[in-house]
Amino acid sequence: MNILVTGANGQLGNCLRNAAASSRDNYIFTDVAELDITDAAAVAGMVKEHDVKVVINCAAYTNVEKAEDDAEFAELLNAGAVRNLAEAVKENDGVLVHVSTDYVFGGNLGNTPRNESEPVNPTGVYGVTKLHGEEAIAESGVKAVVIRTAWLYSEYGKNFVKTMLSLTADKPALKVVFDQAGSPTYAQDLADAIFNIVESRSYEGNEGVYHYSNEGVCSWYDFTKMIAEYAGHAACDIQPCHSDEFPSKVIRPAYSVLDKTKFKETFGLKVPYWTESLRKCIKNLK
Repeated sequence: MNILVTGANGQLGNCLRNAAASSRDNYIFTDVAELDITDAAAVAGMVKEHDVKVVINCAAYTNVEKAEDDAEFAELLNAGAVRNLAEAVKENDGVLVHVSTDYVFGGNLGNTPRNESEPVNPTGVYGVTKLHGEEAIAESGVKAVVIRTAWLYSEYGKNFVKTMLSLTADKPALKVVFDQAGSPTYAQDLADAIFNIVESRSYEGNEGVYHYSNEGVCSWYDFTKMIAEYAGHAACDIQPCHSDEFPSKVIRPAYSVLDKTKFKETFGLKVPYWTESLRKCIKNLK
């Protein structure tokens, strides 16, 4: 079976390359140089030419701050391109696996883990455009598995873990917000889960929206403390602070822990605890 991966040079795309190395299927990894997913004709041509039966969409506009000043392109990549993929996949009677975000719950209050049936309430361009992408999939009628995730990090690209590794190594002191809580997600864990779902064909009959992040809950402050501990950066004095000490154009989710019950029960997959995965990632980076 031919499987198309978009956004293959990003964090999740690179991790999917690792996961798919032993696959019995034929994975076609593309990024913008190979396939511009904002071009509907190019997408349709690629899917038809290679008889693609599964598309895994890892492409997205993920710069939350920059999106506020680049709303048109964020909408094009996070929603318009998703519509192109959905329509092409439906035309070829395939399945779309699409990665979405906890930011669709950005304005929700309370400290109960978010399940898939909770009303969405995005704040900011990023959350709104990612929700539009989900809506485009639903409107297309394509068979799809939508996976919302949060706090993604890996050995690849720019991410919070790599930034904090650098800062805690170089700075004598650091302030990190403690009033935003969530669950970090090691991109290799998510990639392995997606690979398992595709390889086993367990997406068949299980289309819908799911949540995936690593198990457990922490604040950005707790996350940073563990990053520094595992890296051996004990000299950096890391202190908690409030979000308003770092003014932002975006209202970030105060509590974005994702309830993974539906995902685990449907696909029968174990989700690793966040500190175990963080330790593994930092070991690889060092």
